[in-house]
Amino acid sequence: MLKKSSLVLAGGIAAMSMTLASGAYAKDAKDISVAVVPKVAVPFFDDCNNGAKGAADKLGVKYQWVVPQNTQGATQVQIIENLISKHVDGIAISVNEPKSVESVMKRAAQSGIKVLTYDSDSPKSGRTMYIGTNNESAGATMAETMAKALGGNGEVAIVTGQLGAVNLNERISGIKKGLARYPGIKIVETQGTDDDLAKGVSVVETTLRAHPQLNGIFGVSQVGGPATAKVLNTKEFGAMKGKLEVLAFDDLPDTLKGLRDGSIQGIMVQRPVTMGKLAVEHLVAQIDGKDAQSKDIDTGVTVVTKDNIGSYTK
Repeated sequence: MLKKSSLVLAGGIAAMSMTLASGAYAKDAKDISVAVVPKVAVPFFDDCNNGAKGAADKLGVKYQWVVPQNTQGATQVQIIENLISKHVDGIAISVNEPKSVESVMKRAAQSGIKVLTYDSDSPKSGRTMYIGTNNESAGATMAETMAKALGGNGEVAIVTGQLGAVNLNERISGIKKGLARYPGIKIVETQGTDDDLAKGVSVVETTLRAHPQLNGIFGVSQVGGPATAKVLNTKEFGAMKGKLEVLAFDDLPDTLKGLRDGSIQGIMVQRPVTMGKLAVEHLVAQIDGKDAQSKDIDTGVTVVTKDNIGSYTK
């Protein structure tokens, strides 16, 4: 039979365990450190950084913005390894190559770091949640926009970024499913640019030379729109400007310029500021033990045309 003192001790330990599990002894905000990792240094991720930093400042937590120097999966692996060694409390990452980071993301989680993805996912990495565009739905919206513009008939090409990027391939899947309702529209090419503008220009030029009767281009990464606009403003391809239906992703300055000058007819604008803000907010909540049942969040897209170019929000 247990003595009364033993029962008191056991009860105290149990209560302490419950208290710890509930997050009552969570870290002070000033002691929490979170890191946000983009794919690469481009303006889209500047917006993500603005949203994330704003949330970190408001919550009073330590914040790092760690930018890869290239889009190779190994680079992001090294970044996460460095963050593990620095004992950060949370990591939010937009993934370049989903499979390459699976092991290191799981290792980070096993070491007690909360890890989530935003913008581009790695579904099998053990991440707690994904925050960003439902890319297949966005692709379907893009397909419907194109189909209506072409009257349900024509040849189109897809210009993407990293061929292995989950978010871009989900957009392409959405486009293909959307266009299945329009048998008169044929996809004649799908080309990658590695999210490099110079390569994107070369890809678009090659595509237009190979398919002079092309009716539309889907720019499913942030490079597709600016690259196509640049090409359509050259002497060789200028006659196609306004005749070729061009749909793009993300409101980079050059993409908006293309929309204004008629090189681009529509932009699927994501909500990068919202992505960054929510990524930090949810990381901190998870670190505090207040967000145990995390669910993926679709931040949505807005179809921006000349008609609403001055009124949309991110």
